Amino acid sequence: MMIRLDKYLADMGAGTRSEIRKSIRAGRAAVNGAVTKRPEIKIDTEKDTVELNGQNVSYEAYEYFMLNKPSGTVSAVTDRQETTVVNLIRDRKRDDLFPVGRLDKDTEGLLLITNDGALAHRLLSPAKHVDKIYFARIRGAVTEEDKKLFARGLDIGDEKPTMPADLTICVSGEISEITLTIREGRFHQVKRMFQAVGKEVIYLKRLGMGPLILDEHLKPGEYRRLTDKEVTELCSLERKQ
Repeated sequence: MMIRLDKYLADMGAGTRSEIRKSIRAGRAAVNGAVTKRPEIKIDTEKDTVELNGQNVSYEAYEYFMLNKPSGTVSAVTDRQETTVVNLIRDRKRDDLFPVGRLDKDTEGLLLITNDGALAHRLLSPAKHVDKIYFARIRGAVTEEDKKLFARGLDIGDEKPTMPADLTICVSGEISEITLTIREGRFHQVKRMFQAVGKEVIYLKRLGMGPLILDEHLKPGEYRRLTDKEVTELCSLERKQ
């Protein structure tokens, strides 16, 4: 890919475009070992090497992070009052990352952070029916009748009932534990589905999205880059659908 030097450096979080242009014109940038003072020079991101202030700046068109979202953070890029999930990604190179979909502030678990808009669109498109797997603790005894209702789809107050969902009962009692697979992403969907059967979600954690499964070694607030295999599986999911 061919892009301007100032855009290359801005994409990699080296500063604002105006700051970067000043640095380049001051002779602080080099391309393939040669100093350049031209912000507009075109860079081949696959072949050229770029330095700024003597430090190599490698280019990544896309970044993919798996975050174990902690409770208390918001699924947003910026927020004036709250810590956002993007704030937690400290070693990112790009400044255009965003969360793929939303988890409520009090919900934990798997969240994909990337700048790949095409992938995000396909994963979130209602027409794609991508599986989203949750673990939850429920106030009230979850029953086999609830499983049947979830499997048929529930009226949660929207124009249409939910799509059929797969409910597995792990523990049934005063506080039940379940896993739930849904194929939509409606507002507060899991909570509203249990409200529809007279119960309350008191803890919610997302475990999976499509082929991506939360790394059990990640503590809340921790993250890691996706492996090449995980990225390939996500892209393969796009092609299949």
